[in-house]
Amino acid sequence: MPMLDLVAQYATIKDDVVSAMMQVVETQQFIMGPAVAQLETEIARLSHAKHGVGCASGTDALLLPLKALNLKPGDEVITTPFTFFATAGTIYNAGAQPVFVDIQPDTFNIDPPAVKRAITPRTRAIMPVHLYGQMADMLEIMAIASRNGIKVIEDAAQSIGARRKMDGEWRMAGELGWVTGYSFFPSKNLGAWGDGGMMVTSDDATADRLKKLRLHGGAAYYTRAFNELSQVTPPTVDPANEHIFHQYTIRAERRDGLQAHLKKEGIGHAVYYPIPLHRQHCFAQLGYRDGSLPEAERASREVLSLPIYPELTRAQLDRVIDAVRGFYR
Repeated sequence: MPMLDLVAQYATIKDDVVSAMMQVVETQQFIMGPAVAQLETEIARLSHAKHGVGCASGTDALLLPLKALNLKPGDEVITTPFTFFATAGTIYNAGAQPVFVDIQPDTFNIDPPAVKRAITPRTRAIMPVHLYGQMADMLEIMAIASRNGIKVIEDAAQSIGARRKMDGEWRMAGELGWVTGYSFFPSKNLGAWGDGGMMVTSDDATADRLKKLRLHGGAAYYTRAFNELSQVTPPTVDPANEHIFHQYTIRAERRDGLQAHLKKEGIGHAVYYPIPLHRQHCFAQLGYRDGSLPEAERASREVLSLPIYPELTRAQLDRVIDAVRGFYR
């Protein structure tokens, strides 16, 4: 008898799965298409949260909220030592130090009194894991976090749909924490064909920030395509930075011609900024002349910002890329 039989599971849902999959195949909207938005809405509803934000994996679903905290060396995140490696690995990769506290002997979940004892001025977040399918004691954990003004990131990779009765009311995994991470690894309760993850949150600003962090995929797709064009220079990312791509801004030869071509093709674009401040008429009295700040002036002649936002589909990205390539042919 196998530990897990995904083939048998598939047999029970085959017709529904294949039908839904073929709809995606026929539209060719594999990345950030309408099926993703539908899943985000349904998972958020299940979790009693306002927003669902899909991502590449359960690991990313933990890493991106940690990145959103802008953690610094010396910052601490309290978590359990009794879980999959990704929990602590994401804390480390986000720039903080994992602080391990012990577990309850019966549920195997993180022990709230141990969490309370581990709080220091450097604590930025608590990351409880809802292990094996049941929730940690979120009532106590949320009270500890609230008293200390720190965030709670729920690792619910194993517990999508789990709930816990608190003060006589059922509360869902994903409902109480600042952000919750889910995994769609094939062996999970809700598994994907491949890998996938999702974050849920009820914080509007945080949802917007997570969507921007998720944009790395679309920005990387642009960059790979434009690296093949000698007339276009993709944006450079300082290795010390985490770029959220509020704008995806290229340097382009014959920029004004490309801009006219994109307008003709119905593709949005913008120039930020066409006239550097030192050459604005209102600052003429300051004495700056043409050539005073040559790099700023060159940038104003070459930069062009292309469409970049979370809802862009792969087909739309390809349309922008094809239009830019077409101009230089």
